[in-house]
Amino acid sequence: MPELPDVALYLHALEPRVVGQPIEALRLRGFTLLRSVTPPLAACEGKHVQALSRLGKRIVFELEDELFLVFHLMIAGRFQWKPRGAGLGKIVHLALDFPAGTLLLTEAGTQKRAHLHVVAGREGLAAHDPGGLDVLAGDLAAFRARLEPARHTLKRALTDPRLLDGIGNAYSDEILHRARLSPFKRVAKLSDEEWETLHRACQEVLDEWVALLIEQTGETWPTKVTAFRPEMAVHGKAKQPCPVCGHPVQRIRYAKNEANYCAACQTEGKVLADRSLSRLLKDDWPRTLEELERLPNAR
Repeated sequence: MPELPDVALYLHALEPRVVGQPIEALRLRGFTLLRSVTPPLAACEGKHVQALSRLGKRIVFELEDELFLVFHLMIAGRFQWKPRGAGLGKIVHLALDFPAGTLLLTEAGTQKRAHLHVVAGREGLAAHDPGGLDVLAGDLAAFRARLEPARHTLKRALTDPRLLDGIGNAYSDEILHRARLSPFKRVAKLSDEEWETLHRACQEVLDEWVALLIEQTGETWPTKVTAFRPEMAVHGKAKQPCPVCGHPVQRIRYAKNEANYCAACQTEGKVLADRSLSRLLKDDWPRTLEELERLPNAR
């Protein structure tokens, strides 16, 4: 799912192409994407795009007459910029035709989760805000006040859109690695120093990734928006060496999620229990890096 740096990258690419431009036509293919009835999608035709913004992981097109298009790309939704009048392929949900080109919303796979709401008025727009704190704008006091009452694990707290906005599975792994904190440490157990470290890591990691993605893309269209990037420290790097200490990155799965971490940097050498494998192996499950590295094919 595109997270804050990816959404910022899309906004960077969209701004010179669509802001100030009229939507000449909207072509909807199928009806799984559109999740609202009033106002109708047709009401947006001919309206100029006045501004773009981010609402958590959502991308918002602000049109004339206080109309808003609120896009949530979910896991597989992506934007593509094509020559004006581009056709609707099999994975295309929607085409927005502008004078300079056509914006396509595509979604690969069989589960169609991406969605669009057409919204009238700022009160209607506010109803789509999950309420999470913008960690790039919030100071330490606001950050701590938002997370501390939840009493979650750090991984869950960082990815809860009602607490913080725009952080998902990938960048929470990177943030926690930078902060050298276990993904399953409880928020309530953080020391004052660890609160400062976590807040700083959030801002540094997100700022650095926004800058890096924009630098890599330049003025071209972002064609590879993904949660798995070679520059990442731990996310998607299971069994590869941690860039800080060289020990193998660990991955555990729980429910429908996963966490990637370095045991040496984040959990004092303790290997966290994978729910399925630890139940299967029971007493044979390695508890430390030393035990893990004694296993055949551990690396």
